[in-house]
This record gives sequence, C-alpha cells and structure tokens, in this order.
Amino acid sequence: MVQGTFFTLSRGIRVSTANSMYLRIMDDRIKQDLALDVQWVKGKTARVRDCWHFSTDGNAVDNIFMDDEDFQDGMNRIYVVRQGYPVDILAFVLMGNHVHFVLHGGLDSCKLFIHEYIRRTSMAISRKYSEKHKLISVPISYQEIDDDRYLKSAICYTIKNPTTAGLPYGPADYPWSSGSLYFRQKNLWTSPVWMQDDSARIRRIEKKEKRLILKTDSIQAGSVRMVGGLIHPEEYVSTLLVQKIFRSCRAYNFFLWSTKDSDVESKGGSASALSIPDHEMRQNKAAVCRELFNIESVRFLDTQQRLRLARTLKSRYCSSTKQLARICGLVYNEVKGLI
Repeated sequence: MVQGTFFTLSRGIRVSTANSMYLRIMDDRIKQDLALDVQWVKGKTARVRDCWHFSTDGNAVDNIFMDDEDFQDGMNRIYVVRQGYPVDILAFVLMGNHVHFVLHGGLDSCKLFIHEYIRRTSMAISRKYSEKHKLISVPISYQEIDDDRYLKSAICYTIKNPTTAGLPYGPADYPWSSGSLYFRQKNLWTSPVWMQDDSARIRRIEKKEKRLILKTDSIQAGSVRMVGGLIHPEEYVSTLLVQKIFRSCRAYNFFLWSTKDSDVESKGGSASALSIPDHEMRQNKAAVCRELFNIESVRFLDTQQRLRLARTLKSRYCSSTKQLARICGLVYNEVKGLI
C-alpha cells in the first residue's frame, strides 16, 4: 500500500463520461512532464510532473476480486472508466484485496478516475455478492512521483507486487496487471492464462458485443481488440510511453530486477517480505478465526482479539509482522512490537 495523502470514496459520486476520449494534443507537454526530452546522464535524475502512485488499503477489505471472472471484469472496467478521463495509465496491478495504479495526468483527473473505478467495482460486488457499499469507505492513498528514477521504480514495484506477495508468477506472467505489455513483440501479449487457449486469439469486437461484455452503454461505437473475453490491455495502458520512459529494454530489465521494496518505502510506500502468499494466509486466518472466536471475518474482532489472532498465526506459520498486520486489519507501526 502506498503511504501518503489519503482520500476516501464518498457515497453518491456520479461522474459523467460525456467527454469520453482524451485527445492527445499536448505531446510537447507530455515530453516535458515525463522528462522524455531530457538527455540521460548516468547518476543523475530528471524531474517529472503530474505522475502519481495510487493504491487502495489492503487492510480495509478481505477481498475485492474473488475469482477469475471478477479479475477479468476488473480489467475490462479499467478500459470503461479510462474513456472519461484525461489520464495515462502507465502501470497497474489488481490484487485480491487491493489495487495499484501509476498514472500520469492532473491530480484531480487521476482522483476522479480512481474514485470512479472503485465506485463501479463496489457496484459490481453488490450485484454479484449482495454486499452493498463494500468499498464505499475504503481508504485510497496517493504519492507524488517527482523524478524519473522514482517513476521507473514505482512502475516496476507495481508490476512486481504479485511476486513480492509470494504468488507463483514472474512480473510478465501475472495475468491481472500491465506487466506483460512492455518491450514485447508487436501484437503479442504474453500472459499464459489466456494465450494457451486457441479461443484467446486477438480479435476485434463491435458495439453490440461490447455492451454484453462491458455491461455498460457508455462506450462509444467502434471496434476494440479482445483476447478471449478480455479487452486487450494496450487499449488503455500507455505502453509506448512507458517504453520511452525507460528508453531501452536493457534499462527496463535493470530497474525491474534491481528495484527493491525500500526504493518505494523510502518515498512513503510499503511492501512486505512474506513467508506464505497472502491468499493462503487469508485461508489460514479464516480457519484460526473459527477456531478461536467462532467467526471467519476480522471485522467483528476488537484490537486485543486481532492481536491474539496475529500471534497465533505467527506461531503456526512464521509469517512476517507486516503480513500479519495487513491480514488481521492492524496498523503495522502500532503493533510491530506487540506481535
């Protein structure tokens, strides 16, 4: 989760998507914002503007995406929401209980984009699982990105999030992120979940099929690339901009494998070194909750009960304190000496 300035989704937000497509008429401004016109000098950083790292608080909810269908709809939802806002999506990842986005654009526009994405996701949860307003007050944080080195680190940190969380994926293989897009052969999207299936070939769909897949009438007419039932992520991720930011595949690979959690933590972000993947620990947490308190959710536990739960999990599974704080809904800085 990115630590920094917080804002909370409020009920009743309605954002018009009348200004659907953002016309790219400020190329010179983009070059200046992202330091694309600055000569690279080893050991020096260049200032960037209007770049932001957004994330939701993974402690606030048990799950946002429960299964592959939820993740697929979550990916397609990015495309739908992106139509209404002048933002560039540089990187993103959808995790089971939180999301990360690295965006370029005015802060107000980026906030509106995130608000609308979370609002629509909350509505989808309500329709499918009858959990009303589940994300209505989920904390969303953002951190300003002010130099090109931190921008590269934030992009890599985002797409490495599944690997850091202990999931069995390399950054280019996790299917619910932008990690498979950069420095790839043209028209080749490498996520194995979709490319192993013959029906997952890239194709284009028109307005009528869009309505069925995207569950909205707000999208303008025109075809869009598909991979199975998934909107191709290059329809909404600014892949070429990211490649220009890194300048070469060699530099991209350098940052991808050299970026450490501390490179983001020092700027206010956080990541945990986990001994057991989050999704497994959530299952363990539910089982121990039933054993200790005869319930499965930590929402109904007070602080002392949550601490007891965390200590029990630590003794059984040797999990890290950061992971336990996140899984049990505790604030790490307040409990790091108590677990």
